[in-house]
Amino acid sequence: MGETMDFEDRVVLVTGAAGNLGRAVAKTFEDRGARLVLLDRHRDHLEKVFGAEAERRRFAQVDLLDPGQVSATIDQVAARSGRIDALANLAGGFHMGTPVHATPDADWNFMFDLNARTLLNMARAVVPRMLESGGGKIVNVGAFSALKGAAQMGPYIAAKSSVIRITESMAAELREKNINVNCVLPTIIDTPENRASMPKADPARWVAPQDLASVIAFLCSDAARAVHGAAIAVTGLS
Repeated sequence: MGETMDFEDRVVLVTGAAGNLGRAVAKTFEDRGARLVLLDRHRDHLEKVFGAEAERRRFAQVDLLDPGQVSATIDQVAARSGRIDALANLAGGFHMGTPVHATPDADWNFMFDLNARTLLNMARAVVPRMLESGGGKIVNVGAFSALKGAAQMGPYIAAKSSVIRITESMAAELREKNINVNCVLPTIIDTPENRASMPKADPARWVAPQDLASVIAFLCSDAARAVHGAAIAVTGLS
């Protein structure tokens, strides 16, 4: 891929790392020499997916909805690693099934907490570190479906739409500080869970996790230093 996709000794944080996309993203960065810090709510999930910690692969158990935990975790990472070069905000989730007028507050809060609040808590903790060290890269995960409303998906679409607007706002604030902030907008990702829930669909038309991981790695690389505030559709054949 060339030297601009080289992450040798760069410190890369990945949230939601124990998920299907997290596994692919971690491998993509690890193959390119990054020093990984993998964040998830459950340490045992990380150990199940990645095995034991290693010199270049550290785990951090953290509840991303707890600002105090997030701040303390990032303080520990910065103290150990000296800097944070890139952040891939993968934590999030999907839920649908009720019309807007019938959706209770708990469901709205759940979608916004999972998809936007986790991102905001990480941004508050990580951006000051990047400013101190002179720059960095942040990639958030929106959704292609967030570009337009759809029935029975109001809370999810609203939450993922906010990810796009937050990304654009952060990019406008930080681009002159040598911090690139962008997001990806995938369609359906080819995971075992999605295959099980949609057995009649053709997963070959979906987005392979490793393909989405490659786009995320590009946006975290020197090759994307001129890209700010982009919302990149990653749609496979769907």
